Amino acid sequence: MNDSSASATPTVAVPTLSDAALACDVLIVGGGINGAGIARDLAGRGLSVVLCEKNDLAAHTSSASTKMIHGGIRYLEYYDFLLVRKALAEREVLLRSAPHIMRPLRLVVPHDPSMRPVWMMRIGLFLYDHLARREFLPGSRTIRLRGHPLGAPLNPRYSRAFLYSDGWTDDARLVVLNALDAAERGAQVLPGWRCTDAQRDNAHWQVTLQDGAGNTRPVRARALVNAAGPWAAQFLREHAHANASMIKPLRLVKGSHIVVPKLFDHDHAYALQGADKRVIFIIPYEGDFTLIGTTDVEHKGAVGDAKIDDDEIRYLCEQASRYMVKPVVPSDVVWSYSGVRPLIEDDAEDPSAVTRDYLLELDTDRAPLLTVWGGKITTFRKLAEDAADGLCKCLGVKSAAWTAGTYLPGGDLSAWIGPAARPDVDFARFEQKLGERHPALPATLRHRLARGYGARIDKVLGAEGLGEEVAPGLHECELVYLHDHEWARTPDDVLWRRTKLGLHLTEAQRQDVARWWAARWPGETTTTPTADSVRTTTWS
Repeated sequence: MNDSSASATPTVAVPTLSDAALACDVLIVGGGINGAGIARDLAGRGLSVVLCEKNDLAAHTSSASTKMIHGGIRYLEYYDFLLVRKALAEREVLLRSAPHIMRPLRLVVPHDPSMRPVWMMRIGLFLYDHLARREFLPGSRTIRLRGHPLGAPLNPRYSRAFLYSDGWTDDARLVVLNALDAAERGAQVLPGWRCTDAQRDNAHWQVTLQDGAGNTRPVRARALVNAAGPWAAQFLREHAHANASMIKPLRLVKGSHIVVPKLFDHDHAYALQGADKRVIFIIPYEGDFTLIGTTDVEHKGAVGDAKIDDDEIRYLCEQASRYMVKPVVPSDVVWSYSGVRPLIEDDAEDPSAVTRDYLLELDTDRAPLLTVWGGKITTFRKLAEDAADGLCKCLGVKSAAWTAGTYLPGGDLSAWIGPAARPDVDFARFEQKLGERHPALPATLRHRLARGYGARIDKVLGAEGLGEEVAPGLHECELVYLHDHEWARTPDDVLWRRTKLGLHLTEAQRQDVARWWAARWPGETTTTPTADSVRTTTWS
């Protein structure tokens, strides 16, 4: 694979924009996984790109997933073979691109007579194994649970299970790394800036951006990408002045997850069929915890107000308790999160049956407008590639797709371990080398930093070492790195998205981080790179 890290400016997030209008090839609205992925792909093809996001990167749906890179085995039941094949083909591409924030995951499917018959499940798993090429992920198999470590956490009535492979990712960091790669290839990444108005003529979009303090900034772009996720239809209607015929009906479905103290010690996950035939995942999470999700509930309120409700908590606890030896009860929940998935309306009665595939709609009636409808985190790279192909064609740019064999920032471990072999083995070798180079780093901290930053870890540690320990396991050097290089502008950006340390700290310790932050950057609001760091485009 190729290293996607450009020789990079030392800092990609520095204060304030100038008042001059930005001119770019493409303005992207939405800093979730699709917007960041498209920005990366286009910037790598040599286009000048501006990416704006009204909140933090990955602040909404893209940090509220089940954290899985998967084909979606349950979609076979709905005969959505094209989506499953597309997603399966992406699993190993993504796992190779970022072995630090992604890893293979084996899943256990306990079976009992109330479920689909064994022969049917074997056929489904055979299809899952063979719909796309696998190079290093093992195939499915059957195991006896009694006396097996994977059976120990389960109710003894389950005697047999199926094993199959997928992958796990840190979803919020995946977004940030795409944005980081885009920025290091010349894109301007502007978290904290919303698009309030977008008007087009035959050749250009005239756009107004506004930050949280009310400051505005004009942008002139040859093309506009609407990657606003669950806000995509609202953006077209309220800000892009689109005709009603251009606005697709979206099915907004809330998916909620709960986190409880860990239910088992091994590194496999469980895929459990609920009483309502839905699949619930139980996944090892952050060392000390277990992640349980997800729900599929129609969301009728404001997108940004999505929160788990008591019924969802009870539902997840009840479904997990049907399988686990130790019942899961609402009082066990230490954290929860919810996201709204923007699914393409297909009139399916069951929200779980609505397709997770994406649709790219390119309007070239005047200056190009590309709207991203739907999608899932596993297929973001392919979505971005398809979007970039379409935009390059209509803008007259001849540039080939490039991301399939390229590392995300921190993913190229060759300077530490030599040529890559298999992602999980490569990461284990990297951790070993990291321990040899930094023997004074505590093992727990070393593992977390290796997982978060991969080959960029020396940029985090810097020449001056860890610095002050602001909270247990969180040092000054990391906070400065995240502020200066990854657009972190509040303690929550660090504690709940770029890391998950908020889950491990007490409220008092989180307040210690907030006080340190306020003293270091007093009165700071979301700030953005200067115009000097972006490739600018001029027109005659």
